[in-house]
Amino acid sequence: MTFNLPATDRRLWALAWPLMLTNLTVPLLGLVDTAVLGHLESPEYLGAVAVGANLFSILYWTFGFMRMGTTGLAAQAWGKRDSFSQVALLLRSVLLATGIGLLLILFHQPLIRIGLALMNPSEGVTELAAEYAAIRIWSAPAVLCQYTLVGWLIGTQFPRGPMLMLIAANGLNIVLDILFVTVFGWNSRGVAIATVIAEYGAATIGFMIVLTRMPEGQTLTRALFGSLGDYLKILQVNRYIMVRTIALLLVLAFFTAQGARQGDTILAANAVLITFLLLISNALDGFANAAEALIGEAIGKGSRRRFRVVFRSALRWSLWGALLLTIVFVAGGHLLIALLTGIEEVRTTAWRYLPWLWLLPFTAVWGFLLDGVFIGATRTRDMQNTMLFSALGVFAPAWWLTTDWGNHGLWFSLISLMVARALSMGWLCWSHTRNGRWFESQ
Repeated sequence: MTFNLPATDRRLWALAWPLMLTNLTVPLLGLVDTAVLGHLESPEYLGAVAVGANLFSILYWTFGFMRMGTTGLAAQAWGKRDSFSQVALLLRSVLLATGIGLLLILFHQPLIRIGLALMNPSEGVTELAAEYAAIRIWSAPAVLCQYTLVGWLIGTQFPRGPMLMLIAANGLNIVLDILFVTVFGWNSRGVAIATVIAEYGAATIGFMIVLTRMPEGQTLTRALFGSLGDYLKILQVNRYIMVRTIALLLVLAFFTAQGARQGDTILAANAVLITFLLLISNALDGFANAAEALIGEAIGKGSRRRFRVVFRSALRWSLWGALLLTIVFVAGGHLLIALLTGIEEVRTTAWRYLPWLWLLPFTAVWGFLLDGVFIGATRTRDMQNTMLFSALGVFAPAWWLTTDWGNHGLWFSLISLMVARALSMGWLCWSHTRNGRWFESQ
């Protein structure tokens, strides 16, 4: 029972369960997108959203440091009880996010054109994906502001904030998906419009929540806005997360592109299975996100003992979560795929590659958890280097050596990436702990 858990486990769960519920709404939306489009007459609509959504994953999560970097810095400021730093970080990050979002809208046409050319889907899918992308881009400022707001709320240990933001917004998105696609018949265009509306809804709710969380006694002053150097410092501190995220998303884009080259059926089947990968990552990220906040707090307080206790607790519960997800996909994978698409050839193809999905929870959980530890400790350069090693030194050679395996080779390469991340980050974690480097200034 929960009340018998050690104090650290209780704190971890108090942070993790709202974040887990929040994270699960993200792939839930993907499941609804897949289910709504997967029952239409052509797999091209599902393929278009798969390509378009993957393109925006790359585009938006290139700036994922707006969430991850904010969490680590906010958690350390929270541990030091530094109210000025907490508010200044939030304000400057929001302004930076808004500016980047407006620039993405301004330059969206060449970005979308290049992205679709690299993915190289079929002609029918390309046309639909371009239409989807031209609509989705208008959500850029809202999405990047959300990253900042969510990161700040996690770092200051108010996980119910992101939960309220994303559950409400994704609930709206799901309703609009069904309305626009099944009632109005807007197909993939309707999914894009629903997403844009929901993103601005989430940002609005987030700002309202953050305003209620401002530290007492901290007024809005000119000093909070800072100088140009302060904004450049935020970008500089987080540049490693940016490179790491680009590398990861390019791997996923490459995965989608190689699937597209094998035909629309393989593309659609992989889209169904990748939706489950998102479910795995977002569920297990609940513990990783909680670790970010508690690890950052421990470092802000300078408590080595607290760091070790938090790490062990997060590791233990992450492994239990991976075991549960493995059982779910082994026992119910065929049924879940059948629920997501009524297109027989897509179902049959997805079932063929389902065993690769069974391996993902236990191969991926280590990287997810250690991401949380390194973010909380703001050891972002290590995250960059291990991802580059895993992508260039393991994923790329694994794919090249298994090209004759077709789609099986793609999935083998993705599993290899997860294993490489686990081993490389695990070794660095052990080395930092042994040599006492977690608390050293960087």
